[in-house]
Amino acid sequence: MNALVEIHRQTASGHPWFGDHRIAPPAVPPATVRRMLDHEIRDTGWPYQRLLPAAPIALPRASYAELFRVSAALLDLVRRTALETAATTEGRLAAYGMPESEHRLFMADQFTEERYADCVARPDIVIGPNGPQFLEFNVSGALGGPVEVHSRLAVWRELYADDAGRVPFSSQDPFAVRAGMFRDLCAELGVAPRVAVLGSARDQGGATRYFDMQTEYFAGRGLTARFFEPEDLHQAWDCPPHLRYPVGLRDFTIPDWAELGIDTAPVQDALDHGCLLVGTQTSTFLSSKLTLGLLSEGRPWMSAAEQALVDRYLPWTRVLSHRFTHRDGRRIDLVRHAVDNRESLVLKAGIGMSGKQVAIGRETDPAQWETAVASAAEEGTSIVQEFVSPRTCRLSLAADGADEFHEADIAPVLGPLLFGGRPAGMLARFFGDGTAGIVTVHGTHSSDNCVVAF
Repeated sequence: MNALVEIHRQTASGHPWFGDHRIAPPAVPPATVRRMLDHEIRDTGWPYQRLLPAAPIALPRASYAELFRVSAALLDLVRRTALETAATTEGRLAAYGMPESEHRLFMADQFTEERYADCVARPDIVIGPNGPQFLEFNVSGALGGPVEVHSRLAVWRELYADDAGRVPFSSQDPFAVRAGMFRDLCAELGVAPRVAVLGSARDQGGATRYFDMQTEYFAGRGLTARFFEPEDLHQAWDCPPHLRYPVGLRDFTIPDWAELGIDTAPVQDALDHGCLLVGTQTSTFLSSKLTLGLLSEGRPWMSAAEQALVDRYLPWTRVLSHRFTHRDGRRIDLVRHAVDNRESLVLKAGIGMSGKQVAIGRETDPAQWETAVASAAEEGTSIVQEFVSPRTCRLSLAADGADEFHEADIAPVLGPLLFGGRPAGMLARFFGDGTAGIVTVHGTHSSDNCVVAF
């Protein structure tokens, strides 16, 4: 049985928000930690990482709670902002300039569409000079985090548990919270607790373990659950009533399936026959970075307290077009301001994943930046956002082939998971060499970890 590892005072430079303590690595070789982490996440499509964490990222309890408290409050404002852009789905599609590929997979019942759009969410947060800054909101049943956090957390609990099973930290398990969300959802709808997990092994390199982990956990928590490939989804509704799956997790994105040549028509059939798949397609409006631009600029229905919350936690963000707006109390020509302040801004398309369609001004050639800004301003479907210089915390790492752990200052992107508005664990992505930039595991080969409270 592994003994408790002492929490040591942090000696490296970093932001006070992270606290002055960290969790030291367990009393096992680096190869053991790597083997356990790789085993838990095996066959889920998660790529090789040369640098893996040797301990969870630990935050003071107040900092940990702050992220979830603010995430829930901002998600409510994001939802209200997205829905107010137009009274109907058709109006919102036009207001957001959504590509034709996103004009599908809506339910006929617009109230249901809107009510369950924000069931699954994860903001991306960095710690800037003044504390947490929310860079974007990912609102989708297919967002990254649940499987990764569940897998990492299982390893840390095993390595740090004492003889009584106690560990020196706390964290929600995303699988447990999500199972609770579906139980409550079924109760609210008055339907049997039967949950479809919709995805495709073709999106996971041909393996089904990513989905099997989730359905097996649901089954162990009183839910009947089954993984469906889209071609089999008709079996979720075209059957006797007691065998139907009235709710489900929509664990795919339209762009991903388009790249793989997967037809979404079976999904529309299931929706048309009353299967509620969360998050609903309306979540696309909540995820759009245009929504943060609208929210940052302020909405007429916001209270003074809500505006103060937005000003405190959102970096200055504007929907880019040929118009005037305000910055630091000054009226500015937005396009001219964006061109002249390249080094302090980031340009982001409204819809994009894994850091795609993002240009960091200070890393972009001036001429290319000006061209990109001008093009984006014409289209009106991008934002410019204040660049946040991320602050660091200290973490122990296990490099592939190393005989000893080493420490590094990292600048993590924190992703608190919310299921049905409830805290559900926290993902972190980072570069092990301490650099910043566009941080994605698949796109830029960063490392990942879960975040806990001590």
